[in-house]
Parts: sequence; structure tokens; C-alpha cells
Amino acid sequence: MLNPSPDFLTLTQRLTPLLETLYPTAQSESLLGQIFTIIEPHLTQNSQENLYKWSQDNILVITYGDSIYNPQGQEKPLVTLKRFLDQHLKDTITGVHILPFFPYSSDDGFAVIDYLAVNPNLGTWAEIQTIAQDYDLMTDLVLNHVSSQSPWFEQFKQGEKPGCDYFITVDPTEDLSQVVRPRNTPVLVPYDTKNGKQYVWATFSPDQIDLDFSNFDVLLEFIKILAFYVTMGARYVRLDAVGFLWKEIGTPCIHLPQTHSVIRLLREVLQMIDPEVSLITETNVPNRENLSYFGNRNEAHLIYNFSLPPLLLNALLQGRSDHLKTWMMSMPPAPLGCAYLNFTASHDGIGLRPAEGLLNDEEYQSLLQTVQRFGGKISYRQKPDGSASPYELNISLFDALQGTVKGVDQWQIERFICCQTIMMSLEGIPAFYLHSLLATHNHEAGVEATGQNRAINRYRWSGVELEKQLQDEQSPHARVLAELSRLIRIRRRQPAFHPNATQYTLHPLNKALFVFWRQSMARDQSIFSIHNLSDRPQKLRLTDLNLVATDPWVDLISGIVITDIYDQLVLNPYQSAWVTNLIDN
Repeated sequence: MLNPSPDFLTLTQRLTPLLETLYPTAQSESLLGQIFTIIEPHLTQNSQENLYKWSQDNILVITYGDSIYNPQGQEKPLVTLKRFLDQHLKDTITGVHILPFFPYSSDDGFAVIDYLAVNPNLGTWAEIQTIAQDYDLMTDLVLNHVSSQSPWFEQFKQGEKPGCDYFITVDPTEDLSQVVRPRNTPVLVPYDTKNGKQYVWATFSPDQIDLDFSNFDVLLEFIKILAFYVTMGARYVRLDAVGFLWKEIGTPCIHLPQTHSVIRLLREVLQMIDPEVSLITETNVPNRENLSYFGNRNEAHLIYNFSLPPLLLNALLQGRSDHLKTWMMSMPPAPLGCAYLNFTASHDGIGLRPAEGLLNDEEYQSLLQTVQRFGGKISYRQKPDGSASPYELNISLFDALQGTVKGVDQWQIERFICCQTIMMSLEGIPAFYLHSLLATHNHEAGVEATGQNRAINRYRWSGVELEKQLQDEQSPHARVLAELSRLIRIRRRQPAFHPNATQYTLHPLNKALFVFWRQSMARDQSIFSIHNLSDRPQKLRLTDLNLVATDPWVDLISGIVITDIYDQLVLNPYQSAWVTNLIDN
């Protein structure tokens, strides 16, 4: 390039070191030119990083495009979803993660056939953009693998370009024993091709074929897709299963340095396209490994708080806060410009790997047994030695909390509300699974129909039936949605719940209590987040909180004003309190 533009020079400065770690034998100038050609039409005038692009006001909901449908089939599910959001959550949430809404062949959307199209059974890009106009849209970039029915894989089987070079073929006699697996299916899958039988890498299923990012052209394809999603309104881009991205035989093939380089490169590209968009990495792994995806504040803007769901569930089933506190004290504050994404349930199960080393064996087994007693399933993965190990719990979170290790009791709704209140109190951005907001029960018929354990938490509501339930103020669905919506609206007004506000674990002697302190970034508001994890009333001496005598104090949840800071707080079973010095308006 004879007279490179300032934008190209910026791109060169940012990407050259990363490209050299990924493609050391290639000519970086040629690679940079190809990337620049893709992103030049999308370049922003101001690519300066915004370290303050979220606040306590950000609340997400996670849903499939057809989690609610019109039983008469008179409208597309994305239209039904938009109407539901407007009618019930307009003043509650600010963003929506619509799980993969592309044409697919399996895994409820995560075996993508066409990345640039909307599944016609759901709607069109027009419906996606309509939702994105009113809600911050999160979209999935499923970049580890594609459907075996995708055009790229069809080209692979026919020996045609470009797809013939997009996949990883391995001699089946190769030793892959070190490869870390999230499933118990074979890592290599045979396919008949024009060039004979070939064994391709498939981390997740025989229908989800892994892509070969050591081929620069594959990276280019996903830069194109990333830029397109931003133009369609995405404000968050979720990198699905990104930890498995790079393959190198003789290694575990997870969290490799090249994978981190690809994430950094995508972040730099995104920064030049739209610095307001956030990258989020989905890495359902032990906590220390998960934290590595912040990098040096140069990889993911957001990471899922994967250890929270199993630890919080266990704490409420056991009625004890000790393991939850131990984990919480080990969590570093997210770097400025980064944040945790807090969640307790999602379209997947409750991952068990993030709890490794955090629960003793007795409690771990008790957790498994209790979930099974409440109608849940356990999914397994294959370990490098060939043995099977529990990978995730499959259950509706609402039904997982229908009792404790002692059995079913009358506190299901209170316990569930406590669980969600803790989640939205923690440092980070809260993300509520739609079925949590709706207190959806186990979908056992879905498991029977599909043979997939995860279907138990992927119920599709008839819009008519859902409205009927929500109009009945005594139904658990209406009660949970109303109370969670009230709490979320209170939370959104509190500076101390900013995703990067100070968080400090407190240590009352009573293990049934879980207590922590949040302080606003301006240091003008404190909130003591207090939770009774047990089925019995519990007392907390207010002197344990060190309330400042000169400030007025009130519980935001109950509205009770504290007149004597030397008194004690009595919490009913599973009651939560947000004790603050800044009176909510």
C-alpha cells in the first residue's frame, strides 16, 4: 500500500503483533489489507475506548426467539417476543440476548447453517432490528463450529473451495487423549467425501463440525460476520464455546494462546467498527480458567460468572453461605472497562466444572442427588482418561429450588426470589433467563420428545396460556414476575449496584446469612446486601454492619426505616434486605 490511510496505520499498529502470533509464516501486510478491505465500510470516526459503557441500569434477559409463540400461528415468534417484552418488561430490562436465531440443524440453534440469515420460522432481520431499536441486542457468534449441513461443509465434502480448506481432518490413529472434552461423543467423526472417508474434528456433536482457524480465510469469514451483526444492531456479541477455538495435537486444545490472540484481534476490530459494542466470552470452565478471558484488559469486555449458578444453588439447598463466601472473596474486581455477567440459569444446564475445587465431595454428591430428586437430569463429559464425569445439571431453576437437601417444602417462591436477589446484587451485569422470570417448571415432555436433557429448561410458552397465568395474581408465574420486576426496578436506581462498584464480603458468625457490602463509585452510597439462606428466621446485629450513625438507613426492599443502628435485623426464611444510606426516590 503506497499511501496508507491513518485508519490502515492504526489497524497495522493494533493487529500486526496478534497476526504474527497466529500466522507467523504469512505476510502480515497482505493479511492486514484483507482485513481492512472488510471493515473499511464500517469504520467509526471515533474508535476511542469507552470504559464507562454500562451502569446499574443495564439488565438483560436471555431467551430463544420462540420461547413464546402464538398458538394460532398468525405471527412470527419474534413479533410475539417483542410484544411480550413491551407489555411486561419494558420498564424492567434494557437488553435481550436472543439465542441463535439463524437457520440451524441441531442443538436448538448452535449448529448454524447460515450465519447471515434469520431462521424464517422465527421472522426476518426486520424483526430483529425492531427489537434492537428498543433493547440492547446480544447476538451469538458461534465461531467454533458449523452445521454439517452448512454450505461450507458441503463444499468440504465435494472438495470445492473455499469450504474444502475450512475444516480439521485428522488420522484416526492419532493420539488425542490430551484433548479436553465437554461431551462424551467421539472427537473425530467420519464423513464420506469426494476424496474418500475423512475424519473431521467435532468437539460437541457429529453435526457440529469444528472450523480450522489456522486458515486465515476462516478468520476473515468471521470478521465479515461480526461486522454484519453490528450493522444489524448488535450491542453485545457472545463468542460461543470460544475456549475450544484453536486446535493443536498434543495439547488439551482448550484456552490455547492462539485462542486468546483471536479474541484480542476481534476486540480490536470491533473497537474500530463500534467501540460501544461489547464482546462476551462463553467459557464454562473452572473459575481461574474463566477469569483468564479478561486478558490484560484487552480480551473480553464481559465474562460469564460461571461459578455463581452451582454455588448459589448449593448454598440455598444446604442453607449455608460458607462456600459462596470463600468463592466470592477469591473473585478479583473486574478491570475497569470490563465486567462480570451474572446469571443463575440459561438455555444450557447448570455447569459443574466451574464448581470444581469449591465444594467438598459430600456436598457435591448431595447437590447431584437433590437435583435428581427434584426431577433434574445429569449430563456427562468424557475425561482424557476415558472416564465419564458429571458436566452439568439439567433442571428448571425454579424447580431446583422447590426444597432443600431435606426435601420439598413450602418456601419455593421465597427461596427462588432470594436466589435472584442475590444474583442481581453482585458486582456485574445481571442476566435473567426468561424462564426464571416466568417461574417455568421442568419440561419433562421435552426431554422425552427430543432425548436431550437440556430440553427440560427450554419450554415454549403458548402466548395465550402465558397471559392467562400472568393475569392470575396467585399463580407462581405472576407472583415471581411481579416481585422480580419490582426488585429490578429498585436495583436500577442504585449507584452502589453499578457493575464495577466496590464489593466486600462480610462475615457474620451465622452461616445461614450471606452478607456483602456494595459502595458506589462516587463513594456516596453504601448498600448492605443481606440474605437469609435458610428455612428459619435469622437475626443479624446491625452493629456487625458498621452503619454510620450520622446517616439515615432504610431497607430498600421492605421500605422499613432503621431508627436504631444498635438494634438487630430479623429476617424471615429466605428474606433479603438492601440496607442503604441513600434514600431511593
